[in-house]
Amino acid sequence: MQREEMKDLLWFLEVAREQSFTKAAAKLGTSQSTLSLTIKQLEARLGVRLLARTTRSVAPTEAGERLFRSLAPRIEEIDADLASLTAYRDTPSGTVRLTLSDHALQTTVWPKLCPVLKNYPDIRVELYSDNGMRNIVEERYDAGVRLGESIDKDMIAVRIGADWRMVAVASPQYLAQRSIPVTPQDLVGYDCINQRQATAGGLAVWEFEKDGRELRVRVEGQLTFNTSFAIIDAALNEYGIAFLPEDLVRDHVVAGRLILLLDDWSEPFSGYHLYYPSRRQMSPAMTVILETLRYKSPSATGPKAAR
Repeated sequence: MQREEMKDLLWFLEVAREQSFTKAAAKLGTSQSTLSLTIKQLEARLGVRLLARTTRSVAPTEAGERLFRSLAPRIEEIDADLASLTAYRDTPSGTVRLTLSDHALQTTVWPKLCPVLKNYPDIRVELYSDNGMRNIVEERYDAGVRLGESIDKDMIAVRIGADWRMVAVASPQYLAQRSIPVTPQDLVGYDCINQRQATAGGLAVWEFEKDGRELRVRVEGQLTFNTSFAIIDAALNEYGIAFLPEDLVRDHVVAGRLILLLDDWSEPFSGYHLYYPSRRQMSPAMTVILETLRYKSPSATGPKAAR
């Protein structure tokens, strides 16, 4: 294979992954016209159409999808092998890309990384925050951070945070003229502040549990956000009931600005885990990130872990 042909295949992978010539060209550091011409020449040499183009979108054809699924894992393995060579350097270096929720970023990951990364100036860290489930292999992340119960079985998962829970809260002013909900089903009659899931696109379902009984409630209300902090502000401003991680609203509850609801229906669940593909060889930079984030259980004499 000629060197230029290898470059063309790598460029094709980037377009197929981004499903956009504009985004792929920006990542590759080339012009959109040059990238488009390169893909056309590759298709001409292979004698098949690899990408279906419209004025609004780009998507792999059946042949393009087959080529993508064949090449992408091999390129991932080559990238991992190259990254592992940095072990021969005196200090860890390279880029580590993580996908995680805004709550995981603010409460677990950044507080641990912040004081440590200054000791590793050659490590670059990209933290992509959203509330959806990403395919870390296809989207070329080194790892992801999600709750332990939501991680696929074929991934290696390492615990990085204590157990926590989601709670329902509302302002005293909002509840002043209303009865207090006693069961999750009661929420159907209230204004609730929804959260839009990034990847699936649907509204997050509110999940409750008591004495082994699980309930999933779909609520309605005037407002929908995709970030927790906007939801907190809306709840404080009397727009309804919110469903949020307890640690984000604890200070407001203690101060009386928000009232905790359905406390006995808010069971703890497994905390955040860092997960990554089992077949991927870990780079020294990734090892530093993993060990920095790894959860260390409190000692028997220390504060009790959240459950």
